[in-house]
Amino acid sequence: MSLPPGFLDELRTRVSLSSIVGRKVTWDPRKSNQGKGDMWAPCPFHQEKSASFHVDDRKGFYYCFGCHAKGDAVTFIKESDNLSFMEAVEVLAREAGMPMPARDPRAAQVADRRTQLVEVMEEAVKWFRLQLRTSAASDARAYLAKRGLSVEAQERWEIGFAPDQRQALYLALRQKGVADDLIVASGVCAKPDDGGAPYDRFRGRIIFPIRDGRGRAISLGGRAMDPNARAKYLNGPETELFDKGRNLFNHAPAREASGKGAALVVAEGYMDVIALSEAGFKASVAPLGTAVTEDQLRLMWRISDEPIIALDGDTAGIRAALRVIDLALPLLEAGKGLRFAVMPGGMDPDDLIKAQGAAAMKAVLDGAVPMVKLLWQREIEGKQFDSPERKAALDKSLRVHLKRITDPSIRSHYGEDIRQLRLELFGQRGRTAKPFVPRAPGQKGRFGPTIEMPPVASTKDSTLAAAPERAEEVLREAVILAALIFHPHLIRRFETSLERMDLIGAGHHDLRQQLLIGHDAEAARLYDQIQQAAPAALDALLSRPHVQIAPPVRNRADSDLAEFCIAEGLAHLEASRGARREIAEAMEDIEGLADEGLTWRIAQANVARFSASAGPKGKTAEAVLASNGVQMDKDELEGARNLWDSIQFSKDAPKR
Repeated sequence: MSLPPGFLDELRTRVSLSSIVGRKVTWDPRKSNQGKGDMWAPCPFHQEKSASFHVDDRKGFYYCFGCHAKGDAVTFIKESDNLSFMEAVEVLAREAGMPMPARDPRAAQVADRRTQLVEVMEEAVKWFRLQLRTSAASDARAYLAKRGLSVEAQERWEIGFAPDQRQALYLALRQKGVADDLIVASGVCAKPDDGGAPYDRFRGRIIFPIRDGRGRAISLGGRAMDPNARAKYLNGPETELFDKGRNLFNHAPAREASGKGAALVVAEGYMDVIALSEAGFKASVAPLGTAVTEDQLRLMWRISDEPIIALDGDTAGIRAALRVIDLALPLLEAGKGLRFAVMPGGMDPDDLIKAQGAAAMKAVLDGAVPMVKLLWQREIEGKQFDSPERKAALDKSLRVHLKRITDPSIRSHYGEDIRQLRLELFGQRGRTAKPFVPRAPGQKGRFGPTIEMPPVASTKDSTLAAAPERAEEVLREAVILAALIFHPHLIRRFETSLERMDLIGAGHHDLRQQLLIGHDAEAARLYDQIQQAAPAALDALLSRPHVQIAPPVRNRADSDLAEFCIAEGLAHLEASRGARREIAEAMEDIEGLADEGLTWRIAQANVARFSASAGPKGKTAEAVLASNGVQMDKDELEGARNLWDSIQFSKDAPKR
């Protein structure tokens, strides 16, 4: 709906901003000057004691010098009551006595029809509330008292009772002059197939009104008193007012509480929401008899950026949480997420609050875990990963889930978190050498006191920051990743090796994740995807001189050459890192007991390192044993000797 020109200006002139804000704050009499419309108070949008919130009544604007909140009367109503723009305009228009702009005739007719149905629903709610006070509702009152709901709480939640009679509500509405078509269209009564008079849909049940975001009654929920009833809980049918997949129980109060800073808690049923709210968790909602839908999830995110899904700790509750994960993955956006709080011991929130109090519930909510951890737990629950095949199956399943995340940045961060969880589960391959402990700043050494300078940003992640042998590994990683970026059809060929690589270069983890996700893409499309997801890492990779002169980058059309270079690089990395691990382990063992077996292990590790330098296709030239015990290519050794002789000759030549 669009507003005519000048409507908002007229609205702003008719309402006093200070009177609207004054309902939410207490003005500071020392700083405020009411005569000039210059008002000051503590900010209603953040916790503070000083009066830093300023209202200029003449200009119609407010500004907080603490949290920098600012706006006009419409903005204030929106932010303080957590309403949409049009809802805030309607609130102010009612206050100013201004009619909302007329809609087209068809829209007005539909609005009138909906207004009539809301009136029918409100009459039904009143009637059910009256029935709760009758003698026929004694069992219902006893049940509510047993559940810990006081009379005051029953009034707050407008709880009612439907007597076990076929046409009690229908006849009451007919006495008020409500037509049959409106009674049936509202959903409170149903029309039999034989064409007879409508009958009550809710009988022998405790009634919970369901209201929309504007507080209007749109449907009812009923809890059966008969333990043998076919349905324990029954919601009203889909109507012109009510779409169960697009609404939430306790929507409007939860939205207001969330706007004041309360965490949004999503429970499973009416009684859970009532128990949570009565215990102080005012921003609590529940889906309406169905699994959480996409529309409900988006509605939750409009209320709060990070709702807490507090589902029952039984098997059904866990299954419901996992369904929410599958639903949410493609919808994730930056700043919009979910956290999960699983109730202990198969309890629901109502049980936990009754047994251990609100403090126990708060502890569970404070311990809510992000969605990535529950996703990981689902994939590893009850499984053993004692073989490469089982580990590969886990990785494949996780990649499928990651591909469903459409936001490249979120997908990248999920991949990084899962990589860390994977390392925690499987452990680091090999042992890690003991870290070197440098001298303390100012400690005197051979050349006097040392001065430790902080690393410069440009060198912190460069190859210069790594040890010499590690710098070579970083460069090899870079060449392998660059080759796969420009030859994505080779990713499947080296997928297993790529997954197992222990990457140490800055940004290399992000690039690997994008390669594994987009291995089916064409080169140009894969490059664009990586450029969007990890632009800094990609730019840093391709700016390296060693990468720019690498054969796979210079000759992008030569697929065979790229395959050879990738295989060679992987062989070098595996051999050098394996040798380092073996030597580190041997050195640790030497500290205990040295024997010939240890020296043999070190020698074999050295041989493996040299073997890798011959490339993955193996050596074809004759090999000899150099004087230092290292096996070398005969031609290579001869060339080295000739070079040394020439250096010696130039050194011994007479100077002129």
